[in-house]
Amino acid sequence: MPRVVCAQEAEFEKAFHRGTEELRNGQGNEAIADFSRAASLKPTFAEAYFNLGLAQLQQKHLEEAVVALNKSIALKPRLRGANLFLGIAQYRENDYPKAIAALKRETQIDTTNAQAWMWLGVAQLAAGDNADAAAGLDKAAALSPNDVDILYHRGRAHMLVSKETYEHMYQVDPKSWRIHQVLAQSLAEQERYEEAVHEAQEALQLKPGEPGLHEELADIYWKHNQLSNAEQEFQNELNSDPESVSSMYKLAVVSIERAKPQVAAGLLAEVLRRTPRSADAHYQLGRAQSQLGKNDDAIQNFVAAVSDSGQADTETLRQSYYQLAQLYRRQQRTVESRAALDSFMRLKQQADVQEAQKLQDKLKRSQQMQDAAQ
Repeated sequence: MPRVVCAQEAEFEKAFHRGTEELRNGQGNEAIADFSRAASLKPTFAEAYFNLGLAQLQQKHLEEAVVALNKSIALKPRLRGANLFLGIAQYRENDYPKAIAALKRETQIDTTNAQAWMWLGVAQLAAGDNADAAAGLDKAAALSPNDVDILYHRGRAHMLVSKETYEHMYQVDPKSWRIHQVLAQSLAEQERYEEAVHEAQEALQLKPGEPGLHEELADIYWKHNQLSNAEQEFQNELNSDPESVSSMYKLAVVSIERAKPQVAAGLLAEVLRRTPRSADAHYQLGRAQSQLGKNDDAIQNFVAAVSDSGQADTETLRQSYYQLAQLYRRQQRTVESRAALDSFMRLKQQADVQEAQKLQDKLKRSQQMQDAAQ
């Protein structure tokens, strides 16, 4: 009898380890056969059913995967990953209530599993539970902030929650100025600028003293390249709200674009008085001073913009180095000009690499979504 037991144990070990290797190498059908054999030899071993379910899920044998994974959970209820893959299988079978229940169990067993929170959100989105999905995907993003799949689903969830919120707002008060404000924002995002301007103007007529509305209208004009109108609306915003630093800054930038560097310089000096570490304001002030021929002052502000890199976005840094390279060259400061140009080129190359990576991530995400839908 002991020899039979030993032989059976050896056969189990052989089948289980071979199946594990096959699963790792993508040999799904072979893995299914070996894990099925392992499970029959040791029917109380939860991991055998777990791996069998994974292999079946890999081969899109969804019903069989659900059965195997349920067996593994029955044998070991807190087996990490079992409820996750059970939930994925049930999601792919379009059984969203069961998928959600399984994925919730996984998040309770392993609260730090970002993939479990993500799949819970995906299943809840499919079931129409957009608010719950957004909450779960927020947790997933907190655990894995650079996962593009999580970010994609999170963004979609919040977009759907916003849509529901705005629809409810319309039902509550269809004549509210807020409705026109939301429509203006939505139309601007769609680059339907003339319609967006109309809605923003409607909001202003209904709520003429509301802080921010003139600035929003100005933003739309700016995007539509109607700089004269944008300039006027930013000024209108400042007339009603003199403390609006954002309108002050934007009016300055528009003034630079409209060849009014003296106006821009005055506005930006005030912006920097209120927010001394604004790299963007230093950069724009440098532009204004360069237009005014105050090259030393411009250099000082471009240097300030790049000195506090933690406060500047990449574009501001890159353009500041470019402007420095040009100004140093005019002053025949060859070494400083070359150093600034090298920094500009380094940042440009980094931006090109990041853009290429974003494109690859987008293509990968699109393929994963297609696979998940099958």
